[in-house]
Amino acid sequence: MAIAVLSLLWTPWDVAAIDVAGRLQPGSLAHPLGTDQLGRDMLSMLMAGARPSLGVATLALAIGLLGGVPLGLVAAVRSGWVDEAVARGGDVLLAFPALMLAMLVIAVMGPGASHGGLAIGLFNIPIFIRVTRASARAIWTRDFILAARLAGKGPARISRDHILPNIAGPLITQAAIQLSLGVLAEAALSFLGLGAQPPAPSWGRMVADAQTLIGVAPRLVLLPGLAIVTTVLAINLAGDAIRSRFAPEAGL
Repeated sequence: MAIAVLSLLWTPWDVAAIDVAGRLQPGSLAHPLGTDQLGRDMLSMLMAGARPSLGVATLALAIGLLGGVPLGLVAAVRSGWVDEAVARGGDVLLAFPALMLAMLVIAVMGPGASHGGLAIGLFNIPIFIRVTRASARAIWTRDFILAARLAGKGPARISRDHILPNIAGPLITQAAIQLSLGVLAEAALSFLGLGAQPPAPSWGRMVADAQTLIGVAPRLVLLPGLAIVTTVLAINLAGDAIRSRFAPEAGL
């Protein structure tokens, strides 16, 4: 994330600068990771490529949390047709594979990083509905919730003051999973040409552009692939650390 922010202010070379004469150069002092098939600096491309990958994944996660958690809390409080409508609505979205749903949305709205984030976020909503609904229902049966109701607290206040803090562990765990899956989904969309559009660099498109050169310069594929793997691993490890810090009982 720090590298993505830094790339907004500085990169060793201009990512849009093309130098055909210097294409496919190995690592050197001027280009520590070498250059790609168009002579662009690989280090600069990897730094700038972090922006769409993490930006799209974060946007998708925010949409999933803001849309799924409130609906899940409502479904946990209200039984009957409200609960059924929320649950069945989530099932309808889950019936479509995430990548297919994203491609459908992009086909309507056009390719682009923000459209990809919206499409992935729509898939995240029913997942957070399920996690929130199941976790909150288990908490609503606890004695301290009954005490809060006897004290005159309404469902909305109980959900805010007691339910959310006690389901933070499962939500953090799921958020880390969805954020890492968002990075992978953005890479897949960019690989297919549906994500961030040129000249903006993207890890997925870097892999797609270099796949025919893997026998000549395998680092052009391995470096962005390694960036994706490292980011996904780091997100999951960070999610486990945050969950253990703020909700240690969730790790038992």
